[in-house]
Amino acid sequence: MRPPLRAVALLAATAALVAACSSGDDWSQPRPAPSAVGTLGPGFLDPSTRPAPEATITPQPGSWDGVHPPKDYRVVLLTAGDDAPTRTLVTAVKEWADDEHVDLRTIVVGNAHDAVPSIAKAMEMGPDLIVSAGNDLIDPLALVTPSHLDEKFLVVGAELAEPTHNVTAVDWDGASFRGEGLGASSTYDPASFTGARCAAAVRAGVAAVLNDLTGIVVWL
Repeated sequence: MRPPLRAVALLAATAALVAACSSGDDWSQPRPAPSAVGTLGPGFLDPSTRPAPEATITPQPGSWDGVHPPKDYRVVLLTAGDDAPTRTLVTAVKEWADDEHVDLRTIVVGNAHDAVPSIAKAMEMGPDLIVSAGNDLIDPLALVTPSHLDEKFLVVGAELAEPTHNVTAVDWDGASFRGEGLGASSTYDPASFTGARCAAAVRAGVAAVLNDLTGIVVWL
């Protein structure tokens, strides 16, 4: 005897719900802290010493290439601004996430008043890492991050003036914005935000975070 159509529909809906709850889209379940796949190459860091908080390291090009995130690494991309450097950074993050099979979610900050709530929303999602792209996020991040030391942040193409141990930045000559009213370690140059450099910055920064080299500036 064939089951009633309503029963079939109910079973199908239940199966779909179970599948959705067990899929990679659900970040609500806790899990062990992610660890790096692969190791840093020679020249990323002086093996005889660990960088001090707020220190700047200058790794050799490509010394981060052997480090990859684990599959389904949970990342929230926070982005603010529609300028060319920010767009290039966003593209670099999305291409990296696609190449590395990262579970990426994006929050676009519409205006300055939305910045702090957007950072809070990103933290509530339960990511392994929050990546920031856009100078307009620097001052809000400087306000929020010291009170949430259990959250890991990666700032690409800018830096916080006084980062806590949970904030890592990747900079280069032409990209070192530190907030309104603060000087930078180099003159801002939008042309320095090339696709290749932004891609390298994302990979170098994530490699540092996955190896617990946080609270520092990675200078390319």
